[in-house]
Amino acid sequence: MNLALYIASRYIKAKKSHNAVNVISIISVLGVSVGTFALIVVLSVFNGFEHLVVSLYNTFDPEVKITPLSGKFIDLNDPQIIKLKERKDIALFVPTLEENALLKYKDKQIIATLKGVPKDFRKLTKIDSAVFSGVYHGAENNKAAVTVGNGLAYMLSLQLDDPANPLTLYLPKREEGYNINPEDAFVTTILQPSGVFSIQQEFDIKYVLADITLLQDLMSLTNKASAIELKLNTSSRSFIEEVKPLLDRFEVRDRFQQHELLYKIMRSEKWAVFLILAFILIIATFNVIGSLTMLIVEKRKDIDILQSLGASNSLIKRIFLFEGLLITLAGALSGLILGFIICYLQYTFGIIKLGGAGTFVIDSYPVRILWNDFLYVFLVVCFIGFIAAWIPARQILKPEYD
Repeated sequence: MNLALYIASRYIKAKKSHNAVNVISIISVLGVSVGTFALIVVLSVFNGFEHLVVSLYNTFDPEVKITPLSGKFIDLNDPQIIKLKERKDIALFVPTLEENALLKYKDKQIIATLKGVPKDFRKLTKIDSAVFSGVYHGAENNKAAVTVGNGLAYMLSLQLDDPANPLTLYLPKREEGYNINPEDAFVTTILQPSGVFSIQQEFDIKYVLADITLLQDLMSLTNKASAIELKLNTSSRSFIEEVKPLLDRFEVRDRFQQHELLYKIMRSEKWAVFLILAFILIIATFNVIGSLTMLIVEKRKDIDILQSLGASNSLIKRIFLFEGLLITLAGALSGLILGFIICYLQYTFGIIKLGGAGTFVIDSYPVRILWNDFLYVFLVVCFIGFIAAWIPARQILKPEYD
């Protein structure tokens, strides 16, 4: 065993002549342990929320979405789109059409986005799993059937299977010109709500899913789409890099790019909290400095004896440097273990509940354990501990010890 490490390990185990040194050493270990524990738990909870949000968006969002750079619609007979459709690395090619419309049910009205989708939309996304009342309209052979977002259904007080009170759609006509009668400016049709889906508030208060052919007929659009949504047989990143030069009139985005701002905010929040807790950990490691300083004062005679036996200055410095690192290591490992146990219990049993039971898609704080976080935290703690140990260790050999 390395001599400096051996002596340092004996010092950390040995009973000190002054009880205060023992107390401060224990406090040092606990301070590092609590800081490490807090870092692991907070990062794991942030990972849990990020994973939850991503999974919710992935229920509705495709792997890749193609939209026009200019204009509102894509011509499905465009040569670039036809070539794209022939690619073998595309598992599903799903055109979708969106338009804002007015919905009226009984005496209530609301503006919503009508999204026309083909039958393959349920294979592209996980929309079936999000329908909690009724059935997804794609399961019915009814062109007028629609699936309504939970937020819209709530605001309209919508009831399924209510033929006496139909859901009426008012869609603006695309023809130019003025109409004396306001009703002539809209295309009107009766919709039949077959189900209600709940994904995330952003979608629930906005979308009504309908058959794309219904919307194309109402808008007098043939072979037109607002977007093309894709499911791939390959990596979305490599696919986008390959097709972007071929689709110069279109914007091609993966799931991250479709909500780029949201994901960047979540990640920046996570690392901002990480830095804040790291600063708190730095303050906690001042106990290590205090502990080593008092130990150095107590071991002055030992330092003189070691020098008399021929110990070099660097060896003596390394002894106390290792002492500080061992204190940090003990705190770091205990904090990592405790953090893992708490995160595992929360992941398995959901011990800590969210407030407002019944209003969220989950009832307890989500946790996702990533081993990369454990590595980063361990390295950060060890680095901070090294600095904390180095500061008093470099001050040991004053002139009287030379």
